[in-house]
Amino acid sequence: QVQLVESGGGLVQAGGSLRLSCAASGNIFTINTMGWYRQAPGKQRELVADITRGGSTNYADSVKGRFTISRDNAKNTVYLQMNSLKPEDTAVYYCNADVIPWGRGEYDYWGQGTQVTVSS
Repeated sequence: QVQLVESGGGLVQAGGSLRLSCAASGNIFTINTMGWYRQAPGKQRELVADITRGGSTNYADSVKGRFTISRDNAKNTVYLQMNSLKPEDTAVYYCNADVIPWGRGEYDYWGQGTQVTVSS
């Protein structure tokens, strides 16, 4: 089994910054893509950003230029630096990891979610 533990959410004023972290632990041989998704009330979960093991990144158009995703492969951890936050960034943010365990297979795991609230 694999656990993803997120931290760093909270309440911030518009224009402020937050940094999210997500650490994966458990039966991990390697992790391919890691990413952050978010879900606002009444809306579908959407991709915010993801990053491959080699460091290639992909961002939603709505966060380009404001958010930066990074990862530490040695620590099985992914980060999301969020700058110039807007009220529309308010959502529950979920970490996702594409894990290859010791053994066989490839599995998709989710964190429990962390609330980000941006006040106007």
